[in-house]
Amino acid sequence: MLLFPGTSHPKLAAAVAKKCGLDLGKCEIKKFSGGEIYVRLLDEVRGECCWILQTSGANVSDDYLEIFLLADALRRHDAREINLIIPHFGYARQDRRAMMGEPISAQLMANLLVAAGVARVVTFDLHSDQIEGFFSVPVDNLHCFPMFAEYFLSKKLPDLVVVAPDTGAAKIVQRLSDQLCAPLAILHKTRPRHHEVSYTHVVGEIQGKTAILFDDMIDTGSTIGPAVEVLIKNGAREVYVAATHGIFSGPAYERLAACAAKEIVVTDTLPVEEGRLANLKVLSIVSLLEKIL
Repeated sequence: MLLFPGTSHPKLAAAVAKKCGLDLGKCEIKKFSGGEIYVRLLDEVRGECCWILQTSGANVSDDYLEIFLLADALRRHDAREINLIIPHFGYARQDRRAMMGEPISAQLMANLLVAAGVARVVTFDLHSDQIEGFFSVPVDNLHCFPMFAEYFLSKKLPDLVVVAPDTGAAKIVQRLSDQLCAPLAILHKTRPRHHEVSYTHVVGEIQGKTAILFDDMIDTGSTIGPAVEVLIKNGAREVYVAATHGIFSGPAYERLAACAAKEIVVTDTLPVEEGRLANLKVLSIVSLLEKIL
């Protein structure tokens, strides 16, 4: 099998290839001065089972376009099978029409991937499970909560409580609380506009406990500081923050550095600048990928 990396996360692609015994496919990817992306395969792929590894990072639209072009090139050069590892599925938060006039962008991305020739998709902690139904090809939506549970159990933290940042996240957060044999608490929040949030109260017992605030992603970090502050005001002894996808866009690093979290734990589904946060811990998803490749 050949693994073709896009430009979004070459470090992860190299680690996956080494751990899983795959050959890294050679390809040329560059951008012309006019903004167009150019892709050329440098390996013979006829009859081969090929994988693309590309996450959706800071340049999400360009990252998707690289996938479309790589898949099309593989299809036109008679690859036997084209599979995609997309650790962070960009546009996943746009999975429904919240207001009239909006598209369902997550479904459009799914349709475009299949149209480009992708026959199987592997991703991590989709923002909502319904996105799997947007695809007409098999989807492996791998969950990272067992890995987080193993990490936090190894720290032997006392009096744990796992906190969902809102009611919508309660289902996935419940899985982590079950793994840790810890109670669940839920923050009640309102969102007046994009990237703004207001927390009103906590449902559950927080007083004197070590809180793990868990979500699928951290984007601008606008919700983390207020959430940690509310938990501490309600008597939490310490607050740990955990999320699968560390998007860390805009002022995220500055906001996270200023918040009172004891530790911030993410995975390497996206490249992160580990040196910018003293309390940042990054867990690797490579072992999860090794089980299915």
